[in-house]
Amino acid sequence: MGDFNLALVIVAIVVCILVFIFNVYLLVNYQHPDDANQAYFPKFVVVLGLSVAAISILMLPADVANRQACRHAIYNGACNLTLPMKDLWLAVYILDAVLVFFVIPFAMFYYEGDQEKSVGKRIKSALLWVVTTAIVCGLVLGILYGLIGKVDFTVMHLSSSTTSFPTTWEFSSSQQCIGGTHQCSAYTASASSEKTWTMRTTFPEYVVALATIVGSVLFAIFGGVGIACLPLGLIFSFIKRPKAVITRSQYIKEATELGKKARELKKAADSLQQEERSGSKGRKWRKNVKAVGKELLQLEEDVKLLEEMYPQGEKAETSWALTVLGYLAKLVLGILGLIVSVAWVAHIVIYLLINPPLSAFLNEVFIKLDDIWGLLGTAAFAFFCFYLLLAVIAGAMMLGLRLVFITIHPMKWGATLMNSFLFNVGLILLCSISVIQFCSTAFAYYAQATAAQEIFGHTLESLRGIKYLYKYNVFQIAFVALAGLTFVYYAAFGWRRRKPSGRFQLST
Repeated sequence: MGDFNLALVIVAIVVCILVFIFNVYLLVNYQHPDDANQAYFPKFVVVLGLSVAAISILMLPADVANRQACRHAIYNGACNLTLPMKDLWLAVYILDAVLVFFVIPFAMFYYEGDQEKSVGKRIKSALLWVVTTAIVCGLVLGILYGLIGKVDFTVMHLSSSTTSFPTTWEFSSSQQCIGGTHQCSAYTASASSEKTWTMRTTFPEYVVALATIVGSVLFAIFGGVGIACLPLGLIFSFIKRPKAVITRSQYIKEATELGKKARELKKAADSLQQEERSGSKGRKWRKNVKAVGKELLQLEEDVKLLEEMYPQGEKAETSWALTVLGYLAKLVLGILGLIVSVAWVAHIVIYLLINPPLSAFLNEVFIKLDDIWGLLGTAAFAFFCFYLLLAVIAGAMMLGLRLVFITIHPMKWGATLMNSFLFNVGLILLCSISVIQFCSTAFAYYAQATAAQEIFGHTLESLRGIKYLYKYNVFQIAFVALAGLTFVYYAAFGWRRRKPSGRFQLST
C-alpha cells in the first residue's frame, strides 16, 4: 500500500506539471498580439485558473485510485495512511470560488479599465468593484449559513427485542433470525421509524455547495445546449462546406459586400467610442456594443469562408486540399462526438432519471476498462468529464450568438484578448465544480466510497433549502430537455446556410 501511495503521489506531481505546461502553451498560442509582453497578471490568473479546473476534474480518478489503496488492507485505520482527499477537495474548490468571484473579476476590471488612466487608478477602480462584491457575497453567505447552513439526513430508527441464547444454531430461508421469526425486527421496521438527523455543515463545505448550485444552473443551460451543438455543429459545418472554388468575379462581388459591411461596423464602433468618452454608457450603449461584437464575429467568419472558397497564391491547390481535409476531420470528430453525446444522454436517462436504474451503463464500461488496464477506465472517465466542459463552452458560444443579453467571448488561435480568456476561464472554473458533482452522481457506482461522494453526494444532497433540487433531479431533467430541444433545432434548421445580414444600424 505504501508503494501504491508513493506511485500515486509521483503521478499526481507529474500530471500537475504537465497540465501547467500545456496551459502555458495554450496561453502563448491563443493570445492576441496586442497582449504580447504585457498584461502579466491576467495571464498568471488564466494559467492558474485553467490548471485548477483541469486538476479538479482529474482529482476524481485520483480519488478512486486513493480509495483502492486500502481496499485490501487487513488492519483498521489503513485508509488514514492514504492521501487526505477530502482536505484536498475543499482546498481546490475554495481556491476555485476565490478565483471565480474575486480574482478573475479584479483582473477583468483592471484589464478593461480606461487605458488613459494611471495604473494606480485602474487598480483602485478594480479593487472598489471587487471589495464591494466581496462584502455583498460575505454578507449573503454569512446570513444563509447562520439561518439554513444545516444538513438534514433521513435516518431510520431500528430496534430489536432480546431473546434467550439458543443451544443450537439452525438458519434457513424460512428462519433467518434467532427466535424463529421469519424476519428480523429491524428489517420489518415501519415507515414511522424514519427520523431526521440535523447537523450544521462546515462553512467551507457550505461555500462549495452554493458555488455548485450557481454552476449547476449554468451547467444545465450551457451544457444541455452544448452536448448537442458541439457534435452537430461540426457535422453541419461539413454539410454546409464550400463544394467548389468560386470564380474571380464572384470573389470580387462577395469581397465588395464584405468591405461595405466592414465600413459600417467601423463607423458604428467609432460612434460607440465617442459615446464612451462622453460618459453615456447606459444600457442601450452596452446592448449596441454586444451587437457590434457579434456582427464583427460573423464578418470574420464570412471572410474566412470566402478565403476558403477562393484560395490565392502559388499554393492555392494545396490550400484547397487542406480545406477539404479540414472539413473531413470535422465530420469524423462530429460523428465521434455525437456518439459520446448520445452515450451521455442515454446514461443520464438510464441511470439517473429512471428509479431504480435500468443499468449502471457507463459505470460498468469504466470498471471493465480498468480490468483490462489500470489507467484505461480512468482515462475514459476523465475524457467524459472534459467533454462536458467542452460542451459548456460550445453551448455558451451558441447561445451568445443568438441571444442579445449574453456576451460572447470567442477563443481564437492567435487572436484572443485577455478579457475573453478570463471570461472563459471563469466559466470553466464555475462549471467545473458542477461537472465534478454531476460526474460523481452519474458515476456513483464507479466512484463509490470516495471523498468526493461524501462532499457532493451526502452533504450537498441533504443541505437544507436546496436538497430538493437534487432529490427531484431538476438539473438532470433540464440538461436532457435542453439537449433534446437543441437536437430538434439542428435537425430543423442546422442544414440551412446563413443568409448575409443586411445593413447594420445601432439601436436608438
